[in-house]
Amino acid sequence: MSPKISRCLFPAAGLGTRFLPVTKEIAKEMLPLVNRPIISYGVEEAVNSGCNDIVIITGRTKRSIEDYFDRSFELENLLKSKGSIKLYEIIHAIASMANFMYVRQPEPLGLGHAVLCGEPICRDSYFGVILPDDVIKAESPALSQLIRVHEKLGGSVIALEEVPRSEVSRYGIVDADVFDETEGIYKIRDMVEKPSVHESPSRLAIIGRYILSPKIFKILSDTEAGIGGELQLTDALRRLLQEEPVWGVIYKGERFDCGTQDGWFAANVKLAMETPELRRIVIEAVKNFF
Repeated sequence: MSPKISRCLFPAAGLGTRFLPVTKEIAKEMLPLVNRPIISYGVEEAVNSGCNDIVIITGRTKRSIEDYFDRSFELENLLKSKGSIKLYEIIHAIASMANFMYVRQPEPLGLGHAVLCGEPICRDSYFGVILPDDVIKAESPALSQLIRVHEKLGGSVIALEEVPRSEVSRYGIVDADVFDETEGIYKIRDMVEKPSVHESPSRLAIIGRYILSPKIFKILSDTEAGIGGELQLTDALRRLLQEEPVWGVIYKGERFDCGTQDGWFAANVKLAMETPELRRIVIEAVKNFF
């Protein structure tokens, strides 16, 4: 039986250029999604999937991420002194939900390089990876869905979503055989990063959730830069296929793409509409324009 997946890595060193100028000095991952930062949704997902160790790959301007997941004794004491016990408990729980570790990525050289930066902490066993931009709302945490496949079949596991053919060039796309149609499990044969519509082997896109073998680190260190001069995780996963099975699973849940301004804004509106106390505010605000 495979050891329990206890660590999850979060690549969070990107420059956030799609959100400039606000991300000049503010971490994109700390932009609010309704009432808390984008990255907190992924961290809670990892913790609810059984990961006690959270490894965040950071860079310059990302100090606010470390501060958010750290204790704030002054704020906690203030809330207690004012009798705001419920809010105190919420704030206190943020830092105590997991063990947080941080690794600096000197340059944003791609997702593969960000994962490679986590080698000193994650090299001893299989580990999870969550891309903070992909916020997934699900009854069963998306990462835990991948963990169950790993525990059943072994090997590495990646999350899949069927996307319109017109959008395949935005994603890594897999060539895969159906393994368990009922559970949405595929055995990956090959994959390609951002193919053209005519070259795409399928409409099964790789989404920001992974269970990775520690073998990926040796492969990444020997992999040359790919598209855009960056170290592509997809290229390393293709080589990993030669050493162990890589499974894909169509996750069950709703994904909010917070990697663009349009997607982030739409996610805020959709999630606010699902919150009773905020739904009324959104509706009233929109009525004023008609």
